[in-house]
Amino acid sequence: MQMLKAEIEPLIEAALLHVGITNDHWRSMLAPSRELDQGDLSLPCFPFAKQLGQAPPAIAEALAEAMPEHEAIGEVNAVAGYLNIKADPSWLAKTILSSPETHGHPFGQRQPTGRKILIEHTSANPNGPFHVGRARNAILGDSLVRLHRLYGNEVRAEYYVDDMGKQVGVLAWALANLSSEEVEATLEGRDPLNPKWKGKADHERVRWYQAAQVIRQEREDKDDIEKEIGRMVHASEHGDQQVLDDFQAAYTPVLEGMLTTLARLGINFDTFTKESIFVTNGDVGRLMQRFKTFDIHGTADNGAEFLDLGARGLKGKTEFFFRRGDGSSLYATRDIAYHMWKWQQCDDLINVLGEDHKLQAKQVGMTLTELGQKVPDVLFYSFIKLPEGKMSTRKGNVVFMDDLLEEAQAQAAAVVGALRPDYEHQQIKEIADAAGTSAVRFNIIKVSPEKGFTFRWEEALAFEGGSAPFIMYSHVRACSIVRRCHKEGIDVTAELENTNIDHPKEMSKGMVGLLRALSVHNDVLAKAVNDRRPHLFANHLLHLANCFNAFYRDCMIVVEGEVNTFNLQISEVARRMMRTGMEGLGIAPIEHM
Repeated sequence: MQMLKAEIEPLIEAALLHVGITNDHWRSMLAPSRELDQGDLSLPCFPFAKQLGQAPPAIAEALAEAMPEHEAIGEVNAVAGYLNIKADPSWLAKTILSSPETHGHPFGQRQPTGRKILIEHTSANPNGPFHVGRARNAILGDSLVRLHRLYGNEVRAEYYVDDMGKQVGVLAWALANLSSEEVEATLEGRDPLNPKWKGKADHERVRWYQAAQVIRQEREDKDDIEKEIGRMVHASEHGDQQVLDDFQAAYTPVLEGMLTTLARLGINFDTFTKESIFVTNGDVGRLMQRFKTFDIHGTADNGAEFLDLGARGLKGKTEFFFRRGDGSSLYATRDIAYHMWKWQQCDDLINVLGEDHKLQAKQVGMTLTELGQKVPDVLFYSFIKLPEGKMSTRKGNVVFMDDLLEEAQAQAAAVVGALRPDYEHQQIKEIADAAGTSAVRFNIIKVSPEKGFTFRWEEALAFEGGSAPFIMYSHVRACSIVRRCHKEGIDVTAELENTNIDHPKEMSKGMVGLLRALSVHNDVLAKAVNDRRPHLFANHLLHLANCFNAFYRDCMIVVEGEVNTFNLQISEVARRMMRTGMEGLGIAPIEHM
């Protein structure tokens, strides 16, 4: 709680001096309390024990007695060696209502920080539809983009298109050499194309890719097929424009289908950069020549060239290969060129990568350092599994995101239709679309990125507490308060601008809980942005919604046509905070539900 911390730090310093503590590091030790019922801020007293020759509980008690009174402090207590301080609710209310920073700026309109952030995320190979496993990258990445914008940073969302790799080569070969009859015969026994996705290229063309994967293993001429695919990939890596054009013709419809799916989730990109451009513009060639001059340069027996990062402290796989024996570049080389280009576009660079890319990211970081470049920040995430194992586009054991969204919207429509039988079909559909996509996003965002989890339909589509629809309904409740005020003829604008009100000395539990949640809203946003941990903000938003519901239960706003101005003002702060927070996570802030 930064607003409380700023007020009480001088008071704590005076108390520390009073009991004889001269430790200068205490400010970094003052942190949010682990137990909300004990306080808002806590100071551990264990580091002071040696200096004073006293037990930490005794030091905490002495500090509690030495703390001067202040309007910001509601309660001071000492528990198990911790000094706990709880904010005074009236001071919290006054501070929240008087500070524009706590009112929830319209999305993207917070005071700019002046920082330019480039966030590269998703960048999935364009060889088939998005499945739930792939979507974790996209949803986490887009949430980071949104939260940075909410924080006030200038953000660019970037998609790196792998337009010259083996998987694109397989797709291009399949489309050029297999008929639809051959594809279906090869995939006999697998689920057929869902008729709903007929005409959607990512769903249609993935069957060519999957058939080619089977044929590469089973057909008699598989060696010839492998040679042809290898020839195309090799040509693309040398910048052969005809092959690159053929690859683009193969993958572009797939990529467009993937982007259509992501758009349903509210995920869009500002720029797309093709991997091949760094070959055709000469950047990769110049980079490989530069690597040759490094003192850690080496050459393998087959003529391939590498940098020995073991000489710089890397453990395990220490050789960073950047050139094949035939002179062509590798993906890693092009990735370095891409990073050098990205650093020209921004102040801060963030990559979103699966946990299986940790070694590669380490190698890229060390090579960039060798080149005198900055190292990007990385958000690593663990994978989502099905109950029976890992998802794989190649094997076909996936839950496609399009199917999940359709199921989510159907279930949401059933719930809304049952609760609101008076709603028209179109109104139910609009609410169900918003609730379904929001539920799917939130199911992924709320889990810490480094934690893997098993995908289960019933959890992804839950509409009870702990879900996006629960947050959405809390926001709808706040919106309904304003509608009721208008219906009663109350001038809401005038009531919100009224500064001549008394803050009640006695407040309900629901009011106090909401004030405490509002007071840390921007603190949690800052931590989620700076630590690249969007789940922190997601879970805070759940907490805020819970607190608002308790406030809604305890605090009447309109009674017999009369408005409680103070309650209305707090409700409106909460509504704006919920709305902008929802936009920051990609949850639809609808006003009717």
